[in-house]
Amino acid sequence: MPLNEMQEKMCSESKWDFSDLKALFLNCTLKRSPEMSHTQGLVDISTAIMEKNGVTCETVRFVDHDIAFGVWPDMTEHGWEKDDWPKISKKVMDADILVIAASIWLGEKTSVATQAIERLYSESHHLNENGQYAYYGRVGGCLITGNEDGAKHCSMNILYSLQHLGYVIPPQADAAWLGEAGPGPSYLDPGSGGPENDFTNRNTTFMAWNLMHMKKNRMSYVTVFSMVAIFSMFFSYVNFNTRLKGELRTQEARADYADAARPVLRAHALQ
Repeated sequence: MPLNEMQEKMCSESKWDFSDLKALFLNCTLKRSPEMSHTQGLVDISTAIMEKNGVTCETVRFVDHDIAFGVWPDMTEHGWEKDDWPKISKKVMDADILVIAASIWLGEKTSVATQAIERLYSESHHLNENGQYAYYGRVGGCLITGNEDGAKHCSMNILYSLQHLGYVIPPQADAAWLGEAGPGPSYLDPGSGGPENDFTNRNTTFMAWNLMHMKKNRMSYVTVFSMVAIFSMFFSYVNFNTRLKGELRTQEARADYADAARPVLRAHALQ
């Protein structure tokens, strides 16, 4: 999939080095290879941007593999005859960036995308050497295609699932293309306008660059967020102490006033 003029310009003028990053795209189309996947068309734009910036990209079409259902790392240990997930899981763990791509059916992401998230979840009990989530430090995004409404709904579901598993989700980590409602041309069909759509191209570009920058500069973001958290805690502490001292001074003043007023009140009561 060729990039447009602006996308080419941004890549050629970039001074960033992302050559140490790896990205894995899970294409959760319902179509097996070699059938054309419209979702793959959107994946190709994102991978083209990343590859021009030195990122090593790989795409796995989920339905091309014999992947068992379940939430254990290897379902052959739980009664299934075959399970290709362990070898895909290794690719996931080797990748710095994970993008789940899916089409929309009945307003929802494909059942294949749901299965992919379930299998990702099967690894969530593992921890890294620092005792953190196994996926900690990786970044995630999603791509959606379809001929019906639901792109933001699907993105919301996928991105929530990824962050729940430990992935960092940068701003604008999703992009989508939606054709006219009902039967009509899909993304790669002649005359669809999909590959030329400015809005889709813009958001796909944002997603690709934000994923690369978030992973490359993750420690900078973590440092900034940590500093913000520390300063917030400090100012909350100062504010709490200031309020506490103010309340104590108010209580002391009230006590002094009560002590001073007590003889007067007593004398008034005796009259």
